[in-house]
Amino acid sequence: MPLDQTALLLELEPVVAANLDRHLALAKEWFPHEYVPWSEGRTFDGLLGGEAWRPDDSKLPDAARTALIVNLLTEDNLPSYHHEIATLFGRDGAWGTWVHRWTAEEGRHGIAIRDYLTVTRGVDPVELERARMEHMQSGYANQHSGDVLHSIAYVAFQELATRISHRNTGRATGDPIAEQLLARVAADENLHMVFYRNLVSAAFELEPDRAMRAVADVAAGFEMPGANIAGFGRKAVAIALAGIYDLRQHRDEVLAPVLRQWNVWDRTDLRGDGERAREQLAAQMSELDAQAARFEERREARNHRYA
Repeated sequence: MPLDQTALLLELEPVVAANLDRHLALAKEWFPHEYVPWSEGRTFDGLLGGEAWRPDDSKLPDAARTALIVNLLTEDNLPSYHHEIATLFGRDGAWGTWVHRWTAEEGRHGIAIRDYLTVTRGVDPVELERARMEHMQSGYANQHSGDVLHSIAYVAFQELATRISHRNTGRATGDPIAEQLLARVAADENLHMVFYRNLVSAAFELEPDRAMRAVADVAAGFEMPGANIAGFGRKAVAIALAGIYDLRQHRDEVLAPVLRQWNVWDRTDLRGDGERAREQLAAQMSELDAQAARFEERREARNHRYA
């Protein structure tokens, strides 16, 4: 008989505890203020009568600035994410310890990126604050809310996608300080990914068919948590055109390596819906490959036109 949600959480708790210990042994303490060039800061206009922000204040390439704004607004919605996982995983035992540790680590990311952008005048602080207010008021609801397997499969993919996006954004800035900062953020995200990836591996041993169904569903309907940011579609296209995060990276650098880690293609313990889910996932990966190839062709043609 399949485990219900409560039983599944209890079965996975020893895995959570072991991976929490692993995470704490590997996680490095770091301080956001060390990654911000404070001496570059100038007072803004307003109450203190400084200088208003101007577009030429920012030294960031357009695509990098767009990616930084999207990444920061995504990080800003941390209270909603905390609510989602605390409600699902609980606040007690190893699960609860992980929920609070993860939240504390994620909180540093928004602090550090905002301080960097404000001090370097990388973005208009008024527009950034308005965007933050709008995005946080829209909240966040996990489309898989209430289902443990779907939720941990989603975050396994999402944390890796976020790691890649941060690393590539750092490189795109052309600023060694920003690159160091975002590499540090990405290192956190990678440890988070490994934690969730290992939970899904354990879930495959407990409930292979349900785990396979969850993975296939998540891969088919995957959206980044910032997808409800105003103008996200246009921003995502700009980010993809710049090679910061696109369909090819999503397929080849996020989905494919994690699926290999779970041995989804060579498992022999799938039956019924698990086999159907694997077939659907294979078709999805083939379709993503074709979509990525079409996008790459269009991007190359566009680059030639504007060369």
